[in-house]
Amino acid sequence: MLYAIIAEDKPDSLDRRLAARPEHLGRLNILKEEGRLVLAGPHPSIDSEDPGPAGFSGSLVVAEFSSLNEAEHWANEDPYIRADVYAQVTVKPFKKVLP
Repeated sequence: MLYAIIAEDKPDSLDRRLAARPEHLGRLNILKEEGRLVLAGPHPSIDSEDPGPAGFSGSLVVAEFSSLNEAEHWANEDPYIRADVYAQVTVKPFKKVLP
């Protein structure tokens, strides 16, 4: 089943986010290679593809996991959590309708 992992960044966390990004992307690439990643990306803090020093307000990952428990476990192991980037992470089932 698909699950949406919705994370909100802490204020002033851009430097920590950038430092942890390679490890964060590595985990996402594993999901991609396994054919389980639907989409992933950050939410810019401003209306811009490149928000610069404004940074990001959070992230969204939609991926396939065998259960809600597995999705939550995967989300809780995110390098952004260890780097103190995320203030909150919500994991919930997701039903893809389109496209």
